[in-house]
Amino acid sequence: MKCITIVLTTALFVTAPVWAGDLSGPQNNAVRSAKNYLSMMGFSRAGLIHQLSSDAGDGFEVSDATVAVDSLNIDWNEQAERSAKNYLNMMGFSCKGLIKQLSSSAGDKYTVEQATYGAKKAGGC
Repeated sequence: MKCITIVLTTALFVTAPVWAGDLSGPQNNAVRSAKNYLSMMGFSRAGLIHQLSSDAGDGFEVSDATVAVDSLNIDWNEQAERSAKNYLNMMGFSCKGLIKQLSSSAGDKYTVEQATYGAKKAGGC
């Protein structure tokens, strides 16, 4: 029983959210960059982490970008809807095509569920 308590306590500690005061300097800078990107357009979690960590983006360490993104309270369905609206403003998409663009690893990297939600809410389906 003692072992189970230790495992559960450890699991809770490991999965606890990171508070802004617990972030390192690079993580705080990544948070600032993430907020700036989100003010301009919709991003998926994976897409935002990629943008922050890629050499063509901001160049943060993947771990710092991940902690930064996960420290924010982001509605990924809302982000998917924003991205879907942007695509529909630029060109026509079928429902299936829009969901594929939003969820593709070469596209926006939303989950299929988030992409479907966004496509429907944006009027693409």
